Amino acid sequence: QVHLVESGGGSVQAGGSLRLSCTASSDTYSTFCLGWFRGEEREGVASIYDEGDPPYYADSVKGRFTVSLDKSKNTLWLQMNSLKPEDTDMYFCAASLSCSPDSDDPGVYDYWGQGTQVTVSS
Repeated sequence: QVHLVESGGGSVQAGGSLRLSCTASSDTYSTFCLGWFRGEEREGVASIYDEGDPPYYADSVKGRFTVSLDKSKNTLWLQMNSLKPEDTDMYFCAASLSCSPDSDDPGVYDYWGQGTQVTVSS
């Protein structure tokens, strides 16, 4: 089991910023990879498997969102700038045991957090 806790969601006006965090913990697994998703369809938003790795970003967030990882704390961050109303959604952190290269595919992730709501008003 990998336990994931997201925080940092909220309501902002268009053009504003939010920073999401996801802290992972596990008594069973020492290696897993983290990513951010949103919505019921679990659209892949951003992921980075290791510090120094090239991150993945969905085209819709490139240039506005920045993903970062602190492996020592098992914490994944998502800095969201220039937010748009279409970014409104539930954001989820997920953990993959396989660390598949298909980091934007929700199917390769095994554990999911409860989600944090992001609401952007126009």
